[in-house]
Amino acid sequence: MSKIRLVLVAFLMMLAGGMLLSHQADAAGKTVYVGGTMSLTGPYAEDSAAVLAAFEDYVKYVNETKQLAPWRKEKWPADVTIELLWRDDELKPAKALSIYEELKAKGILVYRISGSPIALALKDRLKQDGFGATSMATGPYLMKPPGTIFTYYPIYTDELAAIADWYKENWKESRKPRVAYLTADNAMGKSIEIPEMKAYLEKIGYEFVGIQYVPLVPTSPPTTQLMWLKQNNVDLALGVMINPGSQPTVKEMVRLGMGPSQAFKLTLGCALPSHLPVFAGAMGTLGDGFVVAGGFPPWDELSPGVKFETELQKKYHPNKWVSHSQYMGGFLEAMIQIEALRLAMQKVPLENLKPADVLNHGFYQIKNLDTGGISSTPISYGPGKIEGVEKVRVDQLQKGKVVKQGVWPLRNIH
Repeated sequence: MSKIRLVLVAFLMMLAGGMLLSHQADAAGKTVYVGGTMSLTGPYAEDSAAVLAAFEDYVKYVNETKQLAPWRKEKWPADVTIELLWRDDELKPAKALSIYEELKAKGILVYRISGSPIALALKDRLKQDGFGATSMATGPYLMKPPGTIFTYYPIYTDELAAIADWYKENWKESRKPRVAYLTADNAMGKSIEIPEMKAYLEKIGYEFVGIQYVPLVPTSPPTTQLMWLKQNNVDLALGVMINPGSQPTVKEMVRLGMGPSQAFKLTLGCALPSHLPVFAGAMGTLGDGFVVAGGFPPWDELSPGVKFETELQKKYHPNKWVSHSQYMGGFLEAMIQIEALRLAMQKVPLENLKPADVLNHGFYQIKNLDTGGISSTPISYGPGKIEGVEKVRVDQLQKGKVVKQGVWPLRNIH
């Protein structure tokens, strides 16, 4: 064999060996997906953008450090990379269903639901397919019967019950306080209209007056609805709204002389979608007296979770601060999805893992997940137990600042 041919053979052997090593290295690295759908188009766009930013930050942190949080000892597997897989469902159930089929075909093992319309459309499908999912939607419809969509803040009825408990504890008059619903005119807002919610209010000493609806995003002030409350001498109004609904509602209340410190004494309390830190930033002292239950801490609260999130934002996008408090919700969703995968991989090798394995060996096994104070209590799940927290945080806006009033037990109203 000529010298040139020997050199060529040696080169080809070396090249083949390098390709084999490269293939082996690729095979050794494993990828697992987290994510699902976001509603970056529509009324939840601001909330969803914050959720997406949190997912991106937490996934990057876990991939870089293999840690799960500064306060946790458990580690993420060194040979597994997390990839975020998501699509914009535009808050359209039909589009969300097609995206679900697409991401399922790509091999995603956990899922994310955006708003209530998507949760209602996918709840039965997810349970049938054995998929565990997180969602920024939470309502009694998730609980009865319990599916496989897991919550990280209380369902809306439990949140409003906590506001009712707080208000009743501070009630000074001898008569019964009068309560009514002032809620968004959509599936989310109407989810509180169940006999159990009205029965609980009456049980603890309220007189129930009736219901008024406000568009999810009002195009004009809800003057008629507020005047109805005034004419019916309502003391406490309860509802589920997003900030584009609660902000103009409270502005109109002030204009009409209605509010805890106004001529007509009325307190408005809403469930979490009216994120109070976001509300405070937009309204300032004009919104004083507004109450929100089930919320996340303000950015100036001293807790390990808030500190951790602040540090990650400064590290990964120092010039693009995400102030919306649903960033904290997205952070919790990412933590829950990744924890479910980590626990499941301890029982079943990743290459054999199926969504039902992650549901049974992951989601259902999450016990006392320490979120650094981002959620109102540590998070625990189990078969039939999809509501992760045990208590409800209640906050009120006072002098333009979010002031924590305390936490109240879940009343399990569903």
